Amino acid sequence: MTATTDSPRLPFARPNVLEIAPLFAVLRRQGPVVPVTTPAGDPAWLVTGFEQVRAVFTDARFGRSHPAPEEAAALSNAAILSRPQGDHETEHTEHARMRRMLVPAFSANRIRRLAGHVQELADGCFDAVEQAGDGPVDLHEHLSFPLPVLVICELLGVPYEDRDTFRVLSDRMGRMDIGDGADAALDEFTAYMSRLAAAKRREPGQDVVSDMVRAQADDPSFTDDDLARLAAGLLFAGHETTSNRIDLGVLYLLTDLARRDALAVDPAGRVHGVVEEILRLSAPSGLGVLRYAHDDVELGGVTIARGDAVVLSIAAANRDGSVFPEPEKFDPDRKPNSHVAFAYGGWFCIGASLARTELRVVFGSLFRRFPGLRLAAGVDELTIRTNRVTGGVDRVPVLW
Repeated sequence: MTATTDSPRLPFARPNVLEIAPLFAVLRRQGPVVPVTTPAGDPAWLVTGFEQVRAVFTDARFGRSHPAPEEAAALSNAAILSRPQGDHETEHTEHARMRRMLVPAFSANRIRRLAGHVQELADGCFDAVEQAGDGPVDLHEHLSFPLPVLVICELLGVPYEDRDTFRVLSDRMGRMDIGDGADAALDEFTAYMSRLAAAKRREPGQDVVSDMVRAQADDPSFTDDDLARLAAGLLFAGHETTSNRIDLGVLYLLTDLARRDALAVDPAGRVHGVVEEILRLSAPSGLGVLRYAHDDVELGGVTIARGDAVVLSIAAANRDGSVFPEPEKFDPDRKPNSHVAFAYGGWFCIGASLARTELRVVFGSLFRRFPGLRLAAGVDELTIRTNRVTGGVDRVPVLW
C-alpha cells in the first residue's frame, strides 16, 4: 500500500480533550483518505471524510476480519478494537446473526421502559456526589463511571458487586502500553463471563446474558466461547464509551457556563439537542474505528488494496465542514445533526438507544440538582489517557 511508516503517526497531538488534533483538518485538505501509521507502527489508511466513513460502514468489501490475520496491520497493542476479529469467510453472516439475537434486548421500547429506573440510579449517583464533601469532587468517580456500570450490569445480568473486577480488567485490556498484559486481561474477562453464563444456565433471569444462554439451545453453533467474548465486548462497550461521553459532556457544558445555564433553564426542551451535539463533538480517543479491505476498493480518490487496514476517524467525520456548518461550534440547535458517533448502516451501534437514554437522564437532571456546578480545574490541566484505546480523562473535578 502507499502508506508507510514515514506517514503521520496516530494519535496526533491535540490541544485538549475537547478539541481534536489540528492535523486532521490539514490531512482532509489533502484528501478524505490518506496514509498514516498506527500507534503499533503499522501502515494504514485514515478516512476523515464524512461520506467516505459512511461508505465504508455500508460496503461489504470492508470488515473487522482480515483475509490473512497473521499479516494484518494492528491499530495498537490493546486487546480490544485493535486487531482482526472474526472469520473472513463468515464475518458478515455472523455479524447479522448476532445482531438479530441482540436486537430484542436493546430495543428502543425496552430501553424506554428502563428510562425511569435510569433516573433512579442517576439520582443515587447525584447523592454520592453531594455526600463526597464541599471541596472539589471527582464527577468521573461518582457519576460518569458508576452510572453506566449500574445500567449495563442490570441489563446484562452482571452482579454490580463485581464492578471492581471488571473495572480493572476493562482498563487493562484497553491499555496500549502493557504488552501481553492486555491479552491476558481479555482472557480473564472472557473467563469471568463464561462463569457468569454457567450460573445463568443454572438460574436464568430476565437479562441479556440469560437471553444468550437460551439462544444457545436453538443454535448449537453459538459456542460458550462465542457467548463469553460477545458478553465481554458488550460489558466493555456498555460502560466505557458512555462514561467518556458523560465526562466530555460535562466539560463542554462547564467550559462555557452560558451553555450550562441555557440547559438548566429548559432541560426538557434542550436536552435532546445538547446530547446529540455532545455525541457529535466528543472524541475521547484520538484513534478511530478499525476495518480491513476484503477486496481492492476505490475510495476517496485512492485505491485501497485487499488486506489494507483502514482507520475511520469518527471525530474528523463529525467535523466535516461540507456536512456540518461551523463544525467546531457546540450548537445544540443544529439541524439536521446526522453524526456518525454510533457508526452507520449495518454497523450502527446496537446500544445507541441505551446510551442516549443515559445521557438524556444525566444532562436533563444534573443542573437541576447542581445549578451552580462548575469546574475545579481547567480543561488544559486534565490529562488525556493516550495509553488507552478508548482515551478519555481520568478525572473531572467540580465544585457546586
